[in-house]
Amino acid sequence: MSFRPRSGSIPDSPGVYRFRDTHGRVIYVGKAKSLRQRLNSYFADFSALHPRTQSMLTTAADVDWTVVGTEVEALQLEYSWIKEFDPRFNVKYRDDKSYPYLAVTMAEDFPRVQVMRGAKRKGTRYFGPYSHAWAIRETVDLLLRVFPVRTCSAGVFKRAGQIGRPCLLGYIDKCSAPCVGRVTPEEHRDLAEDFCDFMAGNTGRFIKRLERDMREAAAEQEYERAARLRDDIQALQRALEKQAVVLGEGTDADVIALAEDPLEAAVQVFYVRGGRIRGQRGWVVDKVEEASPGELVEQFLLQMYGDAGAESMPREVLVPVLPPDAEALTELLSEQRRARVEVRVPQRGDKKSLMETVERNAKESLAQHKIRRAGDLTTRSKALQEIADALDLDQVPLRVECYDVSHLQGENVVASMVVFEDGLPRKSEYRRFAVRTKEGDVASIYEVIQRRFRRYLEERSATGELAADDDPEGPNGPIDPETGKPRKFAYPPNLVVVDGAGPQAAAAQRALDELGIDDVAVCGLAKRLEEVWLPGDDQPVIMPRSSEGLYLLQRVRDEAHRFAITYHRAKRSKTVKESALDTVPGLGPARRQALLKHFGSVKKLREATAAEICQVPGIGPAIAEVIASTLKGEGQ
Repeated sequence: MSFRPRSGSIPDSPGVYRFRDTHGRVIYVGKAKSLRQRLNSYFADFSALHPRTQSMLTTAADVDWTVVGTEVEALQLEYSWIKEFDPRFNVKYRDDKSYPYLAVTMAEDFPRVQVMRGAKRKGTRYFGPYSHAWAIRETVDLLLRVFPVRTCSAGVFKRAGQIGRPCLLGYIDKCSAPCVGRVTPEEHRDLAEDFCDFMAGNTGRFIKRLERDMREAAAEQEYERAARLRDDIQALQRALEKQAVVLGEGTDADVIALAEDPLEAAVQVFYVRGGRIRGQRGWVVDKVEEASPGELVEQFLLQMYGDAGAESMPREVLVPVLPPDAEALTELLSEQRRARVEVRVPQRGDKKSLMETVERNAKESLAQHKIRRAGDLTTRSKALQEIADALDLDQVPLRVECYDVSHLQGENVVASMVVFEDGLPRKSEYRRFAVRTKEGDVASIYEVIQRRFRRYLEERSATGELAADDDPEGPNGPIDPETGKPRKFAYPPNLVVVDGAGPQAAAAQRALDELGIDDVAVCGLAKRLEEVWLPGDDQPVIMPRSSEGLYLLQRVRDEAHRFAITYHRAKRSKTVKESALDTVPGLGPARRQALLKHFGSVKKLREATAAEICQVPGIGPAIAEVIASTLKGEGQ
């Protein structure tokens, strides 16, 4: 291979290496105790490599590396690069479904208990994950008797404060009603802290305290209070019964098991806190290169705990096999937790039995995933091939970009660009445009395609190849030499899809022709009859209604439409807000923003009195009177 580095030029020390493709995109990141030995192994005997490693090497056009001092530093750098570049050939663990968590928003002035999915937010404590959202709601409903923490949205909370009356939960004693001042912010925060402590496994002290209070109430002949406390104790005990006791009360561990075949692997995790299973979660992964079970475990632990907060890290991580760099990984996880973390393989007793249970779940998860995935992979491959056949393309369109224009009677014209790779959306590369022309959809498509591909040519050399020095980080390369990140429009698609018929497709093709780009195919997809139009053709390409290829094109077009509509609504809303306040004499941008932030909308500002407007910082009585009279005059 032409890019193979000379063996003597590779350092014999720990480090992290990156393979790049012809566009300079990072396609694989790896680490090694000895960079020389590891990189030489890629080039020693190509035929002996794993098929997917062969595919990675034939895609690659360059390799570089960074030397580090220790194996811990190598682990940290590998994780940060994988997160930053999202290399296509690296192992990526994907949730086999979106798991709900019980979340407590401790960063808010009045913490809220709610069900959350998706990315974790800073300042929020999470418990779970749970297999079903209803399981969380059952638990919360039981616990609110004892810990009446706020569960309402920001809007409901603010509205209750404005009218001075709590919601239903406040009347049935399942909320302490901080919105109307029944408890102070400090007292409500203490309730939220107690709720979190109970969910974290510190259950004994709460039940003992309630039992003591119940006995005291009974001794003082306060039988109604004693009965309420008895019901509270039963509610806590029922919440605890929903979580199986499996280990000693002091056990705080994540139990991880693995099931694999030559192409894929599944991971299952049981979260044990206070000796009870608090949640369960699963991941699946394509085995991009040949990896041992220990290497899969190491990659999983890095991805799972790489961004975890100290409060969510367990004292023990029980694994089926130790990773190759177990000591370095243990040190890294201990740094994350700011206390010792043990990574070990259970050998006997209850922990060994629980590991066997988790492993059975992993095997079942892999079997179920393969059933689902078989159809999914086959369908996507078939769809891409059908598109290539229908449009007479030289190769299947692995990267598709779709453009849509949105406006309201020619005002606030915007456009969207969405990207699908291998038949799946790549949302990190979506882009949006504020369109300058007001001459209709055809002219808007022409402008947007011109702007997108002019940026591509500016960031690449005129021929689309790497810079003359073959340096992807050079002045014409796709990697920004200042930030080290890919430029926004550095990678060309195989196919451009525009929302529309022949005229829109022709406009897109004209824009590409004028820029001298001849290796990107173009088509339009008309909504009315779902016809596919090629530039310059008098008749559409008719794809069968049941065609997987047509379905994929529809999905790409609909996603572009959704993304454009979202941007257009946001821009139109901003324009409406600004235009209404523009009519107020003597009101500058800073005070307009302060008013909107305080009242939330022009409608609420219009309903406010001059005295209420005066409460906004920077607004005096005179200008408040002007604002009130001007807006009320407009609203009539």
